[in-house]
Amino acid sequence: MITLKEFMELVDYKITEGSDYFVHIPGLYMLDSWNGEQNGFSFDIAFDPSDNQRVYLVEAHDYKHNRAYRLIDPALKVDALAWDGVDYTDLEVDDDFIQKCLAIKTGEDYDTQVSISIDLSESELLVYMKIAHERNITFNKLVEIALNEAITELSNKVPKENS
Repeated sequence: MITLKEFMELVDYKITEGSDYFVHIPGLYMLDSWNGEQNGFSFDIAFDPSDNQRVYLVEAHDYKHNRAYRLIDPALKVDALAWDGVDYTDLEVDDDFIQKCLAIKTGEDYDTQVSISIDLSESELLVYMKIAHERNITFNKLVEIALNEAITELSNKVPKENS
């Protein structure tokens, strides 16, 4: 999870609003940074000022493209709805969130795919890099193909609900 300091640097220390954040965890506070444009962007952070400023949630709202992203602490149970018809895309990698925010802030195009981290031993990494090389694709592309195949395989095993 990114820190309050990283968030403040991300929003250039521009805070437009702050309030208590009323959820099942008492004492949280939320800071908002909005660029003031209806089709612009806003970024939010929810943290506990009494618990070493522990961050529970950061959100990015791209109103121009109707996209919303967040990093969320598993202890926080909140709805996935960002605004009418737009759900949050939950991210897992801090840098993915930061890169999306920087692009949203500058109005640049950005990758809407979600980054994930994987843990491989050095020997496993070497094997997979060799396979990618043999197929003349990047390691990231190989991982993407493998994940898509695994998702397809698992979804085929899940029983379909009766309509």
